[in-house]
Amino acid sequence: RQRTLPLQTVVDRNGEPKSALQIILEEAAGAGVEEFGVVVCPGDEVPYGEACGGLRSRVRFIVQTSPRGYGDAVRCGQPFIGHEPFLHLVGDHLHVSHGETSCARQLLAVAASEKASISAVQATRESQLTSFGAVGGRLVGGSKPLYQVEAVLEKPTPTVAEQQLIVPGLRAGFYLCFFGMHVFEPELFGLLEEQQRAAPDKPLGLSPALNALATRRRYLALNVEGRRFDIGAPYGLLFAQLAVASYACPDVAATGGETHATMTHSMPADMPGCEVVDNANPNRMYTGSVAGGIWTTNNAGETWTKYNDFMDNLAVSCMTQAPNGDL
Repeated sequence: RQRTLPLQTVVDRNGEPKSALQIILEEAAGAGVEEFGVVVCPGDEVPYGEACGGLRSRVRFIVQTSPRGYGDAVRCGQPFIGHEPFLHLVGDHLHVSHGETSCARQLLAVAASEKASISAVQATRESQLTSFGAVGGRLVGGSKPLYQVEAVLEKPTPTVAEQQLIVPGLRAGFYLCFFGMHVFEPELFGLLEEQQRAAPDKPLGLSPALNALATRRRYLALNVEGRRFDIGAPYGLLFAQLAVASYACPDVAATGGETHATMTHSMPADMPGCEVVDNANPNRMYTGSVAGGIWTTNNAGETWTKYNDFMDNLAVSCMTQAPNGDL
């Protein structure tokens, strides 16, 4: 199933159907990337090529001959990358910026100024830790939410995270989890080789190499102004669709030298958790989560407003609607 996630289709604000892969490539292209290496399983070149849209001529497919882990997939790109820093985007996340600058461009700008490997992160509730890699460290200071990474763990339990990944100044119960977007210096490939030699019979992960990087070099994390959508999670594609249709980041929507930016009121970063479509009006929907009450839309997700912030308990894990319309 994982290999088909980038091939799923969403419809953008202009009504144009696009694959998740095409949207990911467009974000990178809008941030200034000229060539793309896409790691695929053997035999997937044709469907992935069709999913690239108008950027197909700029894409080189890199075949991972056997499923030996995420880190191995990254390492397969070394001949394509050479000795240059590179932007790495995962294929099962879509990203929506909260401002006029795309998430990828935000990250690349900081990587260029800091001259270091850097990962995009997002403050994430501890209940979601087992879905993401997470980092611990300290705030660097300055005008941006930039952190010096001191430790990296893959999908830690809340207990382990509390012991090893505390970030001073971060709200209690939240941790800095990966956003699905990184800029790496080429030295990462050497660390992956070391990890493989140390355990040649085990799948090669990325997080152990990043943890080693944090102990040897200046490795940073940027809390980007945006939101990630894991399209492999339950309802992930649905809410990615709502977001992509409602936002048009200028870096992604650039056409013919022009840019277009449209913003709507956004839901909290860790929404959604559950949803209800109104019995009488399919354009009216309600969504809620353990993070922050109930939000509602009357235009099929184009804009969202808070429905109720004054309940005794804002945590929402399940909703249903009675025949009379009451939630």
